[in-house]
Amino acid sequence: MTQGRPALNRRLAEFGTTIFAEMSALAVRTDSINLGQGFPDTDGPEEIREAAVRALREGKGNQYPPGPGIPELRSAISEHQQRFYDLPFDPDTEVLVTAGATEAIAAAMLALLEPGDEVIAFEPFYDSYAACIAMAGAKRVPLTLRAPSFRPDLDELRAEITPRTRLLLLNTPHNPTGMVLTAEEQSAIASLAIEHDLLVVTDEVYEHLVLEGRHHPIAALPGMRERTVSISSAGKTFSFTGWKVGWVTANGPLVAAVRTAKQYLTYVSAGPFQYAIAEALRLPDSYFDGFRADLRHKRDLLGAGLRAAGFDVYQPQGTYFITTDITPFGEKDAYAFCRALPERCGVVAIPNSVFYDDLDAGRSQVRFTFCKRDDVLREAASRLRRLAS
Repeated sequence: MTQGRPALNRRLAEFGTTIFAEMSALAVRTDSINLGQGFPDTDGPEEIREAAVRALREGKGNQYPPGPGIPELRSAISEHQQRFYDLPFDPDTEVLVTAGATEAIAAAMLALLEPGDEVIAFEPFYDSYAACIAMAGAKRVPLTLRAPSFRPDLDELRAEITPRTRLLLLNTPHNPTGMVLTAEEQSAIASLAIEHDLLVVTDEVYEHLVLEGRHHPIAALPGMRERTVSISSAGKTFSFTGWKVGWVTANGPLVAAVRTAKQYLTYVSAGPFQYAIAEALRLPDSYFDGFRADLRHKRDLLGAGLRAAGFDVYQPQGTYFITTDITPFGEKDAYAFCRALPERCGVVAIPNSVFYDDLDAGRSQVRFTFCKRDDVLREAASRLRRLAS
């Protein structure tokens, strides 16, 4: 074991400080509008916030909650999967509560991978994917999503599968591109997973942020429930990102494996907030419909502002991010562009290039978030128009 530590340390050292921490600190230092890190600037439903307060006052969750999560939340997660996707899960053996989706991904990678295994994942990657795969001693194999559609090349996916391939790591709706897998794409990916006896871990934290079409969980397809670990969280759907309440749903043996790794990460977290999220998951359809409609409006508002400022804009189907291209400004280096952007016009964004192994594929792409108040988005669009002057 000790012989492997220097190699692991070298692999992890390449990640350093996350781009989100770097750019958020830059926003504070320059007093800029932060359209980089994806967190809302308003809280979610008042009744859910009050549910957390009530739990605190009633002493619910103030001490260690059960390791798998409180029964009320596990039941609510099970009901949610049945309600929206007709997917039954036993709340006692097939649901695990985690410290956000990030911990769920880390625990899944640590539990399901052995050193030398290969993991195929959509590129650009959410930054924690690469770190979690490295911690497990596995190798990431990118399937590059290319502008303007960012659709996966399924023939390329088939070609990337080798005898070392252990797992497919999917993210739909996809951060940062906003691509949403179609039912046909999911079916084709499922067929490959079954053919090659692969596990699938799917990050579905933006499941209720599909702005065009609908979300299709791959676990609902024939032959996939027993090989799929589905991950989601409450932060994006209910606009309480600081609560860090996530979950895993899968068959019993897979959940047990993930729980074994998870218990040595945080053990438990977010006790009182678990009670509140149990109530949030049972909100009526009108909440979810209204939430999507509001985000669709914000997407269109910021998208129009970005086009007016001179960006090439790739319309997202989901999430709350818009990917743009900076070549109309005569620029090619997204990282340098984003480092200079606060001084140029008082706005912070994220360079998509940091999410790629293939640097050329995303070198000129910049991501903006639109989960902000309308007045903030209008002011950001106004500032960005200075770039064209």
